[in-house]
Amino acid sequence: MDVVALGELLIDFTENGISSQGNPLFEANPGGAPCNVLAMLTKLGHKTAFIGKVGNDFFGKQLEQTIIDVGIDASGLQKDDDVHTTLALVHTYPDGDRDFSFYRNPGADMMLTEAEVPEELIKGTRIFHFGTLSMTHEGVRNATKKALRAAKEAGAVISFDPNLREPLWNSLDEAKEQVLYGLGQCDILKISDNEIQWLTGEEDFTKGVHWILERYHIPLILVSMGREGSRAYYKDLIVEVKPFIQKNTIETTGAGDTFCACVLHYILEHGLTDLTENDLKEMLTFANAAASIITTRKGALRVMPEREEVEKLLSCFN
Repeated sequence: MDVVALGELLIDFTENGISSQGNPLFEANPGGAPCNVLAMLTKLGHKTAFIGKVGNDFFGKQLEQTIIDVGIDASGLQKDDDVHTTLALVHTYPDGDRDFSFYRNPGADMMLTEAEVPEELIKGTRIFHFGTLSMTHEGVRNATKKALRAAKEAGAVISFDPNLREPLWNSLDEAKEQVLYGLGQCDILKISDNEIQWLTGEEDFTKGVHWILERYHIPLILVSMGREGSRAYYKDLIVEVKPFIQKNTIETTGAGDTFCACVLHYILEHGLTDLTENDLKEMLTFANAAASIITTRKGALRVMPEREEVEKLLSCFN
């Protein structure tokens, strides 16, 4: 495998208009940040596999079929007979940003156990990717840590996206503890503007990155800044690339995951050592373009852009 990811696979109920009776309509979109990342990587020609758990219910079966349809290896997907598939309601604001409400008390993704982690699958991967939704509860946290140990022993590059969802934590202190654990494990960190400010207490992103680097040795840090674009911090280099603003943006769900996948794609092709300023600019430009395309679509997992679509958008701006 090129990339194995562990975490949540769920249904994002995304607002999609108003019924004739004036009620909001929601579309059941397959989602979950780690699988969104894998879906984009698969579009870019990489072999990917997912480890996680869904309910043995209608939505769980729909999700299993979805990841198989998009080309993600589902051999590490478990099903829970007693706990339902996790659901998220995505509330979209006029500017395309969104808020989440979760039905996850418990949800099947929390029920993954250490014994269910397929170590052989992890040992054969070049990159292992994870976030913090698989760190919110003790059982799945232990499963995540077991997977990380297996990946490190196998020499895989570790990729981490905190993907903070405040409603899912007992406290933000606990969330911070687990994010710091992730920082101590990873080689590639993708973190959003509001997450770095929350974590470090620094309004300035570069000061926030220095706060992290004083505590953890992370070779490559990416800061996604929404409408301000993105930055890469690598050795002594700081590279910033502007976003591709789309007039027909409808929501930002999956934009960060698409961006993250494109970064991992670049690292798979070029490695993590001896990257130049031009390399980082090329990486961020492609990632920003792909992320902008996904903001024009409902959902993410099923509708990731093709490489040709990204290159077409890039050619329009050159």
